[in-house]
Amino acid sequence: MVAPEYVPEDAEVENPLRPKTLSEYIGQEKVKENLAVFIEAARQRKESLDHVLLYGPPGLGKTTLAGIIANELGVGFRVTSGPAIEKPGDLAALLTNLNPGDVLFIDEIHRLSRSVEEILYPAMEDFAIDIITGKGQMAASYHLPLPRFTLVGATTRAGQISAPLRDRFGVVLRLELYSPEELARIVTRSAQILGIPVEADGALEIASRSRGTPRIANRMLKRVRDFAQLMSGGVITYESAKLGLDRLEIDEIGLDANDRRMLSTMIRFYNGGPVGLETLAAAIGEEAVTLEDVYEPYLMQIGFLSRTPRGRCVTRAAYLHLGMTPPGAEQSAQQTLFHD
Repeated sequence: MVAPEYVPEDAEVENPLRPKTLSEYIGQEKVKENLAVFIEAARQRKESLDHVLLYGPPGLGKTTLAGIIANELGVGFRVTSGPAIEKPGDLAALLTNLNPGDVLFIDEIHRLSRSVEEILYPAMEDFAIDIITGKGQMAASYHLPLPRFTLVGATTRAGQISAPLRDRFGVVLRLELYSPEELARIVTRSAQILGIPVEADGALEIASRSRGTPRIANRMLKRVRDFAQLMSGGVITYESAKLGLDRLEIDEIGLDANDRRMLSTMIRFYNGGPVGLETLAAAIGEEAVTLEDVYEPYLMQIGFLSRTPRGRCVTRAAYLHLGMTPPGAEQSAQQTLFHD
């Protein structure tokens, strides 16, 4: 429920909810303001927009923003992903089929193979590609000019993008986590589109437990609707939203049962850390990559978990949230009692 990564079930909810223009897009004000300037300037000059790199945690609207760029420019929109482009020929086929000004969106661009990436360099810089066919004496090189296009790349791991590729993007924008108030506006808008009656308090309760991520908020809205249908006549109120999310074991700051199990295991068995990733994964029966990609980022963002050279450590804030006594607090209390 609270994993920010896209799953196929999200398509049913996300597709009709995606905003089509910058004015409909809620949040990310700095990104929107800058994009509006770049798009309008390119439109007035009748040029294609500079290549754009969008990065940030999953579920914040990078794909949606890429579609908005194409809509605002009034051009075609082609979508693919880094893992889907296996060979240089796959990329060449995509590029040669573009129309002038089109937006090509590559999701998870950090996962492009090195051979594909090298084809992309001249395409982005010179709007041309060189293709070599055949081998040995039969080899031939073809220089293919391309229409001017805009590449929009999206990644959750900007640090894994090679420097030559990153340097070829003229516009680099970071998407931040949303505030509860912004998410409440997104929940209200989504509910209107889906025909779900929602009260302001109910929307804010869903928003406050959504980890700052619109994808999670829309997913929770769909589940809370079921509880509201049976409890409050179909209207999502504060009470029905709270009960539904409590039943789903998602607490008031968005931690689910797995997050709390991970933290409590570290506290009970390893005195709050430091503990190695592989050891922790074995202790709670999860894959190490799942802990690293799904659970850790949010716990670190809210200050409940820290990474050290020796391993992961639980912070004082996490102890207090789980209702446990932080290390050192008992000794401090005993010293105070003895002094008295």
